[in-house]
Amino acid sequence: MRPFLLPILLAPILLALAGCSESFDTDQQRLCREAIPPLNPPGTEIAIDGTAAGPRANALRILYRAQTRSGTARRRSIDCLFAGEGAGLRRGALIGIASDGRPMSDASFYLLRRFYLEDRAEPPIDPGAPRKEDLPEIAPALAYGLQQGLSALPSAAIYTLLASAYALIYGLTGRIILSFGEFAALGALASVVGVALILSLSLSTPASGLAIAFAVAIAVCAFHGFAMGRFILRPLARATGQQMLIATIGLAIALSEYLRLAQGPELRWLPPVFNEPWSLAKAGGFIVTMTPLGLVLGVIGLASALGLVLLIRLSAYGRAWRAVSDDARTAALFGVDARAVHDKALILACAACGIAGVTVTAVYGGMGFAGGFTLGLKALVAAILGGIGSVAGAALGGICIAIFEVVWSSTMPLEQRDIAVYALLAVVLILRPGGFFGEGALAPRHV
Repeated sequence: MRPFLLPILLAPILLALAGCSESFDTDQQRLCREAIPPLNPPGTEIAIDGTAAGPRANALRILYRAQTRSGTARRRSIDCLFAGEGAGLRRGALIGIASDGRPMSDASFYLLRRFYLEDRAEPPIDPGAPRKEDLPEIAPALAYGLQQGLSALPSAAIYTLLASAYALIYGLTGRIILSFGEFAALGALASVVGVALILSLSLSTPASGLAIAFAVAIAVCAFHGFAMGRFILRPLARATGQQMLIATIGLAIALSEYLRLAQGPELRWLPPVFNEPWSLAKAGGFIVTMTPLGLVLGVIGLASALGLVLLIRLSAYGRAWRAVSDDARTAALFGVDARAVHDKALILACAACGIAGVTVTAVYGGMGFAGGFTLGLKALVAAILGGIGSVAGAALGGICIAIFEVVWSSTMPLEQRDIAVYALLAVVLILRPGGFFGEGALAPRHV
């Protein structure tokens, strides 16, 4: 379980930080700050001093200094009232504003929200955003490439984890398990359930929510993966590859329907946290940004995939995995328990899918019950591209697919991106079925 020590060790750290976390997400804080400029004369310079709890529940108070063109400086405050917790579309919606303790009339609030905060050709000014003048200037091409690379980091983590899951099982059995995308969707739903649980216990802080999301997703996916190995894959150990393929397709359909019945047809999502953009550089009017959440989850996902690679290469379990992968009967003669190796591989693979599901939900907002199908197919393309019999090759293939997607999205029509990814799979299967680092043919190697 060493690859997952990083997120497990991060959990108590996040919980320790929970006490100093904000009870309002970054989108709510930004929306409240954007309401400040219309409350002051034109040309007023706004400086944010800090945030605090408002005079009532679900109210956020922002303290700021306003300096007019005439040189007059005042300390002011704004109170933003939000709709509160919940999972509906109105969750966290701005429903009222008070300036310096005086509530805004309903008509004024409607006009402010309708014609300034919501219906503008350009986003409202955020007084808390960094000044463009303080950012380093870089070349436009470098700025655009850097932005695309940062945007691809979460996708690279997701594809790398899922592709490594495919490689872990294929390396042992020579079979492809077509249900890992649904396991990612299961992890996404489990993370939402974990956050809902902590909300019901009045511990709704961003750090504690992310910690619980990771813990619940990993545990639920690992348990379901162990059950899949015991009740589906083990009875089919001597079956043909076609029988195994049909069984895993049926399992994917069953998991998808199971998720539909558990969560309903509507999308379940996590509140946006730690997504306040960091401005890194500029190229004229173009600003390179990134979010702390995208960076942290991308690093956690890639570190977990790297941990899987190191586990297979350096640990005692990795030696047993390679031995069973080469020749299970000969490995058994030397005391290697092939069944235990298979069970641990399934637990590791499904736990990796759980981490990928949390990343999808936290970074992109949510994942539907049928969202795992396309995600799993793309990860399979990544695994085949890098070498589906090699965990390291599959991980590299996940990074390549993420880079391919972001390059295609930035240079070609976005609606044709998925077609291009599947076309890449056809090209790889024709030219080199074993991928970059796998065997020359897509079949178990002979020893």
